[in-house]
Amino acid sequence: MSGVTVFSSGSGLRSTRKPKGEGHARRAEILAAAERIFVEVGYDGATIRKIADEVGLSSTALYMHFSEKSEILHEICEVAFGRLQAANAAVMEAAGPAEVRLRRLLEGYVDFGFDNPNAYRLIYLTRPVEARDGAQSASQKLGGELFRSFEAIVGEVGAAGGLRSEPRATAQALWAGAHGIVSLMITKPYFDWVDRATLTRTMMDALFVGLLKP
Repeated sequence: MSGVTVFSSGSGLRSTRKPKGEGHARRAEILAAAERIFVEVGYDGATIRKIADEVGLSSTALYMHFSEKSEILHEICEVAFGRLQAANAAVMEAAGPAEVRLRRLLEGYVDFGFDNPNAYRLIYLTRPVEARDGAQSASQKLGGELFRSFEAIVGEVGAAGGLRSEPRATAQALWAGAHGIVSLMITKPYFDWVDRATLTRTMMDALFVGLLKP
């Protein structure tokens, strides 16, 4: 089906046990495996043993990297928000009209979600247990910073008289529209979606026509 990312850790391929001394690489491998497992079996269903098995470690060895499951979830969220912050910063620092940068920011959110569907689920589609165990605190701090930078661009457009409504409501409506595309397409892959790029462009066009002045 066009434009839908399929994600699974069910390939049956697992890492063989690796020697010690691969700290950074091994930590990243643990995070990647945990991200898949959290989405596939749910945060409650994921265990340290399951994550350790996925990367070819003993549970004891995994505890040398992370003290508990919630610490893993929190770091997954921090890393994901960090990647999104870097992408947003590049757009914000680029030259060009505020309206152009605003659209690129929204397109960046969409691209990030489809390129990182498991991380996206964990940072934006959290259930109460995931929120309680690390996702919410990362979202409030890092996600809040992201949204404030997005609001600043909307404010630039508003200051130039380019908005039909007040900036705060406009920012939230634009943000919700962009995230709606991602959340629906990655959680409802069985729906008969049109091409992802076509749907994204259509949504963006509608949002900009409705919320920004020509």
